[in-house]
Amino acid sequence: MSTTENVLSVRDLKVSFKLADGQVDAVRGVNFDVASGETVAIVGESGSGKSQTVMSLMGLLASNGRASGEALYRGEDLLRLSPRKLNRIRGDKITMIFQEPMSSLDPLYRIGRQIAEPMIHHGGLSPKAARAKALELLKLVRIPNAERRLDAYPHEMSGGQRQRVMIAMALANDPDILIADEPTTALDVTIQAEILRLLKDLQNRLGMAIVFITHDLGIVRRFADRVYVMRAGEVVEQGAVSEIFVRPQHPYTKMLLAAEPEGHKEPVPDTAPVLLQGRGVSVSFKIKEGFFGKNSFELKAVDNLSLTLRQGQTIGIVGESGSGKSTLGRALLRLISSRGEIIFEGQDLTGADLRRDRPLRRQLQIVFQDPYGSLSPRLTVGQIITEGLLVHEPELSRKERDRRAVEALKEVQLDPAMRNRYPHEFSGGQRQRIAIARAMILKPKVLVLDEPTSALDRSVQKEIVDLLRKLQREHNLSYLFISHDLSVVRALADTVIVMKEGKVVEEGLTEDVFARPQKDYTKELMAAAFMSQEARREAEREAASAKEAEAS
Repeated sequence: MSTTENVLSVRDLKVSFKLADGQVDAVRGVNFDVASGETVAIVGESGSGKSQTVMSLMGLLASNGRASGEALYRGEDLLRLSPRKLNRIRGDKITMIFQEPMSSLDPLYRIGRQIAEPMIHHGGLSPKAARAKALELLKLVRIPNAERRLDAYPHEMSGGQRQRVMIAMALANDPDILIADEPTTALDVTIQAEILRLLKDLQNRLGMAIVFITHDLGIVRRFADRVYVMRAGEVVEQGAVSEIFVRPQHPYTKMLLAAEPEGHKEPVPDTAPVLLQGRGVSVSFKIKEGFFGKNSFELKAVDNLSLTLRQGQTIGIVGESGSGKSTLGRALLRLISSRGEIIFEGQDLTGADLRRDRPLRRQLQIVFQDPYGSLSPRLTVGQIITEGLLVHEPELSRKERDRRAVEALKEVQLDPAMRNRYPHEFSGGQRQRIAIARAMILKPKVLVLDEPTSALDRSVQKEIVDLLRKLQREHNLSYLFISHDLSVVRALADTVIVMKEGKVVEEGLTEDVFARPQKDYTKELMAAAFMSQEARREAEREAASAKEAEAS
């Protein structure tokens, strides 16, 4: 790695947003440098200004946003370039992997075409050559059945697979700088490790610089050279990763290093009432391929799976991206078609019509993995949260709905004054909490949580885990907790199901499966998860040793 030449130098960067109720200063005078071939991490909690910092460099702020200061890329100030000149750099010399892939992939175009487009536009490749390279990139980021997936649409892929497609697009033109905004958020622990190795290998081969935005300090320690810690729009600490992790100076940095979901949930008794059952649930998708989609094949996303969810119970569902976790959750809520039996409180929902289903919807709620894709950009947060009340409690007055929205926002640790703002004005973690408030305002009996903490930093994850525990105790809720973050699953679930390729590989009490996994696949998942945790523990041990040395 060369540190003699700064490929990017940012000075006194400020980002503000003009709102109806005043101005919000998201970034307040940030300075940082990135050298050729270097990996610089920018870390901090949700809302700290990490993403807005890099979005301003790419000219991607919302229409009410304004950036000032200086951002020199090889002598050119990105903040002062015309849109035409910036477009020549953006997507070619500087590329970006976004935090929420579903909001940045066009739902109307096939994956292969979207990957090929920047190569045709910037690289001058023919459509045929660009498609061939798109296939190579899909294989490089380990998309299963890459040849077939070239003609898939974004909605036909899992969250983790969509994120890998974004990485393939970003690498298409061998960029000078790769900005990665939470690139492993949607990935399970095994694929996360593979993607990080892939990015490091490509960096070594291409000599590109990487700006890595994340809330996962375990990743930072293994992957980055230098780190900038942000809080409330300002850099509170910076330095070499080895120095920051061993001898953090700022209390905020120390808090981030110490944050980790803790505790465990006691299993519910076998006498607890059964709320939701799935018997022999199967889900298949017909995937079209070939010219005009004449050829097709059947993809079994969930294959003959059964489970029983009792009142007050939390079932954790884990597995790699594409294992069928999210598809199972949607099938049990009858959001997608499935075969088999689905029974809620003794009532068979199989083949039920929508009119009969509607009263049950408030009892069976879901928090989706991608909050930006599930929150309407045209509605305020208050309108989004109370939308379900218009359907299920139409007799409520506007004033009463607003009161309920205030209560819901307080429950998820958000300022109720924010209810008049729009989703794009919030960070990824804040949007996820809005999604949780929208589900909880109806006081459901069963809540499917599809990666609810994947977009959140560790300290906020702890708060959300505590919040979900509190809500479960107070309302005797039952959760289906779908996640690739095994530390969060271990803290929240009393039983766990391990899935792979639509089938159950292993299931049992959470502590039994984590402490004594029986199947090789489960052991592989646990090893990858504990490797990440061990990195954090190693940092804590080094910090303790350093303190002892200083004291002596």
